[in-house]
Amino acid sequence: MPTTAPRARRRPVMFAAALATATALSAAALAAAPGAAAASVPLTGYELSWGIKESYRTYVTGPYTKGTFTVTDGASQADGNGVFTFTDGQGTYDSTNHTLHLAFKGTLVSESPVHGFKRVLSDFQYDSATGVLTADLTADDGPTQQDVPFATVAAPTGADMSDLATTLTAEAGTFLGGSNYAGAAGDPLSVVKKQGTTSPSPSPSESETTSPEPTSSPTSSASPSESETGNPSSPKPGDSASPSAKPTASTSPTASTAAAPSRGDIADGRLTWGVKDSFRSYVVGPVAKGRITASDGASQASGNGAFTFADATGSYDTEAGTLSAAFKGAVNFKGHQGEGESGGYGLDLTLNHVRATLDGGSGKLTADVDSLGEKSANVVLADLKAASTKLTAKNDVITVNDVTATLTEAGAKAFGGFYAKGTALDPVNLSVALTKDAELPSGNGTSGGGSGTGGTGSSGGTDSTTGGIGSTTGGIGGSMAATGAGVPVGALGAAAAATVAAGAGVLFALRRRRDTQA
Repeated sequence: MPTTAPRARRRPVMFAAALATATALSAAALAAAPGAAAASVPLTGYELSWGIKESYRTYVTGPYTKGTFTVTDGASQADGNGVFTFTDGQGTYDSTNHTLHLAFKGTLVSESPVHGFKRVLSDFQYDSATGVLTADLTADDGPTQQDVPFATVAAPTGADMSDLATTLTAEAGTFLGGSNYAGAAGDPLSVVKKQGTTSPSPSPSESETTSPEPTSSPTSSASPSESETGNPSSPKPGDSASPSAKPTASTSPTASTAAAPSRGDIADGRLTWGVKDSFRSYVVGPVAKGRITASDGASQASGNGAFTFADATGSYDTEAGTLSAAFKGAVNFKGHQGEGESGGYGLDLTLNHVRATLDGGSGKLTADVDSLGEKSANVVLADLKAASTKLTAKNDVITVNDVTATLTEAGAKAFGGFYAKGTALDPVNLSVALTKDAELPSGNGTSGGGSGTGGTGSSGGTDSTTGGIGSTTGGIGGSMAATGAGVPVGALGAAAAATVAAGAGVLFALRRRRDTQA
């Protein structure tokens, strides 16, 4: 789904590492159009490091399998059966949508004569717009499958594209030879600009800085220590496209002339939250065959990604470390059309009026819940825990990312009891502007209002891939939902109950409650 800014006055600053390469446009191209911003910027010199999954590497090289990993064509492996690195990443940065696509060199072969398998992976490609890592796959002596979705990748936060969480796809599970890999968490993935690589830059004074991370209020000049590192800098809000322009504090039209007070009303803000990755996957997967719709100011990131709720209102107090913010937007999950006596949906869950509070680093995530027509207001879905007890404003914006969200007892009831209290939900990212002219940073997922649909289980591409959890665990939830059997979780046994809790049994829980009320 296209990404749009929540308000015209704010320009997104997303994927700062990719923005850093915008200065790599040739001087000739800039001279030809000094005032134009290119929609597509070439990228070179990137590396991708990923270990697939540590348990898989241990299995291949273990005493029973006695297998090996072989890396060629520019790939390498860290010592001690470590992660793999793929080199010479080339591609493009889309300066309109602030996304990048990179293809990497390197071939990885895992094989075991004892167990009689050979797996070849090559042509890894990462697309931040879809959040998908693809590869060419060859199993044993079979044909090579091109551009197979191998893992979903969490969206970067700001300038950092390191240690991104990954989830192996159903296709990856089939290729690696174990259904337990499908939908499992993979090793973290990192995409970095290789140090020492060079590319054309407009001028030495602009291409040298200590860090590619942009700031919303550019400094007037680089210090001597910054100018000696030789790393390309990121274009910053307010910079001119002219190669001779020097960033100064006055070049940013949105810079506040005075700092916001330590307490007051929130002017604007965004909250990004995926609810739970396995639940999204199940809804659009081949069992539920459903769809996810964001509306009323909410939006969903492409590739069945996280949701962003916009237009925050509320209050803050940085001295006391407290914040209370309400966000616009609604998200609806529908699945199993035709189930039930009315021929409607067996799963129909809406979350709206999302609110977040923080006090000394701890807080609550609240929403209004509509499940199969049963409405409950102000449901505390999750307990929140931030990394810091303090709230710090920078450029009149408070940003708190990677806030841990843990399901409450009320939240467990909202999901029909198939997610137990204490279950880890997707992390929460939020940014609030303290003044009307403050510029909100880009965060995970899409930003802004509008509406969108996460896709259906029958569609291909990423939706069918992320639905892999539904396909592997949905058999239990799907069969129970179809029969209407009133089997409690405890009767399923520990293994089945764990499978249901991964997302496939949510429908059954909601359906049972509806049937009980009928």
